[in-house]
Amino acid sequence: MRIGCPTEIKPQEFRVGLTPAAAAEAVAHGHAVLVQAGAGVGSGFEDADYIAAGARIVDTAEEVFAKADMVVKVKEPQAVERAMLREDQVLFTYLHLAPDPAQTRELLASGVTAIAYETVTAPDGTLPLLAPMSEVAGRLAPQMGAWTLQKANGGRGVLLGGVPGVGAAEVVVIGGGVVGTHAARVAAGMGAKVTVLDRSLSRLRYLDDVFGGRFANRYASRAATAELVAQADMVIGAVLIPGAAAPKLVSRAQLADMKPGAAIVDVAIDQGGCFETSRATTHRDPIYEVDGILHYCVANMPGAVARTSTIALGNATLPYMLQIADQGWRAAVRADPHLRAGLNVHAGKLTYRAVGEALGLPVTEADLLAA
Repeated sequence: MRIGCPTEIKPQEFRVGLTPAAAAEAVAHGHAVLVQAGAGVGSGFEDADYIAAGARIVDTAEEVFAKADMVVKVKEPQAVERAMLREDQVLFTYLHLAPDPAQTRELLASGVTAIAYETVTAPDGTLPLLAPMSEVAGRLAPQMGAWTLQKANGGRGVLLGGVPGVGAAEVVVIGGGVVGTHAARVAAGMGAKVTVLDRSLSRLRYLDDVFGGRFANRYASRAATAELVAQADMVIGAVLIPGAAAPKLVSRAQLADMKPGAAIVDVAIDQGGCFETSRATTHRDPIYEVDGILHYCVANMPGAVARTSTIALGNATLPYMLQIADQGWRAAVRADPHLRAGLNVHAGKLTYRAVGEALGLPVTEADLLAA
């Protein structure tokens, strides 16, 4: 199979879909690898590194898309990239279709077979290709929130850990999954007073057992959420419903109850965000203000630490990429129900139910297409 990796063109996206190590593994499996010139530079990988791994460097994205049987990326294809996709091609990347009807329509029109990192599952029900970026984003969230809180950025001017004689900042993390756990761990490590909200009692017990009271937790009732958000200096949105649009858990009206200059960090923005006032921003212009509350809603947060993120993502995606390349997509998803869960689009048909429900589109079961 010919595996192609273009340069990411989403604003300030420095990650790359294929590391030189992954390219070398694919070549060792007998596959040809095409990498667009300069694709890895943002992550610290030179063209020479890919050449040494056995890949071929090509000049343009057009050449990658024209020649590749499978295109491996990081972020969802942008409009100009979607126009280059074709019916006999596999796209393997993050898609986040539920809040993005335009992308969904164009992928369906292209006829491409699109397998989304974020809906591939593991036997224990976790999301193995989303997890590494969730870990990175979770650990980044308090760091970015702390920067947002600085007075020069319009924030409250509050130091997360306080100092002797001055109390620590109040941080509320909505969601106790992978993102929320890592966010709470780092915020607590920075000295903040942290509370995690979640609706799963078993998850709350787990967090209490593992972290031994380093941060508090509460059941995420509407009343508890409203109470804690009003007290917070920083609120981190870390809620995920696999493949579906994120639920709106904090309304605009609730901003009036928050402390002026408080910070919201919406890690769920890729799925539409979990605050009513959230809209996607970029690393170049990351913050905006609504009703006196600062919002940090960068849609590709892990891109800020591109080298760490690229290597972590590559470690996770490599086995699945090789499954698809070695067996062909249809045999691979037929043999592996967890990879089959990643199938979102094929030959003009939508195959992921949560996306269909979010966008009001008909869904064809992936099992039928795999057969």
